[in-house]
Amino acid sequence: MSSNKQIYDELERLLTEQRNRASSDIDVMDTLGILRVINNEDKLVAHAVEKQLSAIAEAVELAVQVITSGGRLIYVGAGTSGRLGILDAAECPPTFGTPPGVITGIIAGGKEAVFKSQEGAEDNVSAADVDLSSISLTRNDLVCGLAASSRTPYVIRALEYARTIGAKTVFVTTNHGIRSGIADVVIDPDVGPEVIMGSTRMKSGTAQKLVLNMITTASMIRLGKVYENMMVDLQLTNQKLRERAKRIIMMATGVDYDGATHVLDASHGYVKTAIVMLTNRTGYEEAQSQLKVAGGFVRAAIDARR
Repeated sequence: MSSNKQIYDELERLLTEQRNRASSDIDVMDTLGILRVINNEDKLVAHAVEKQLSAIAEAVELAVQVITSGGRLIYVGAGTSGRLGILDAAECPPTFGTPPGVITGIIAGGKEAVFKSQEGAEDNVSAADVDLSSISLTRNDLVCGLAASSRTPYVIRALEYARTIGAKTVFVTTNHGIRSGIADVVIDPDVGPEVIMGSTRMKSGTAQKLVLNMITTASMIRLGKVYENMMVDLQLTNQKLRERAKRIIMMATGVDYDGATHVLDASHGYVKTAIVMLTNRTGYEEAQSQLKVAGGFVRAAIDARR
């Protein structure tokens, strides 16, 4: 059997490559009808992801374990999946104060593929080894492969390479039950056929985004980067984030705007420290020490003082 026929047979079996009955007449619908079909199908995505919460929790535990031990969470994908991984990784430093590189994304075809589609790059198996080798992948890292189709050669090889190194692995796909043994944890919500057959930037992309949001957000909460439901390790890289930081301090402590401004300056721009300084009525150095003893958790630092 030729490799082309093998690929054809694989596609024929994939859920995301099936025709969706709900959209079979979408080409003759008016605009509002088209949008209703898309919206109704999108409503199914969250329920599909809900069925994967146990697997997502396992992925979070791995991420927390790896990051706590000094390792990295590395997303690997091609096309839409790769871009979603890079997006999630890029948003972690400003939101949660993670150092650059702790959460990172690799896309088949390199940086150019982020902005311009390079569909052939997903078939370049040898590039996966090169790309992971170039970032000095170690057994302390976690590689999260992203492939809606479940068969993307570049991503499959990346997971294989990671496992030979001894790194932990997670696989996120939207073709349920096809790749059960490919990684330590498989997250495979069954989103069903796309509104437009094979257009996995739609429901599959939405599902992947929901899953990645959960993995990083839950991991950051477990790592002490959230107090109550507020981000307290954000980086003050622009005026909006600086004002958000003041607002968080005000809500957490009851101090007024001027007081929040003063303590934010006194804490050298660290919201966690500012909250502990105000709540525990202490100075910068002591607040830093209390946070260190509490493992970086604001609530624990405050409770210990009480």
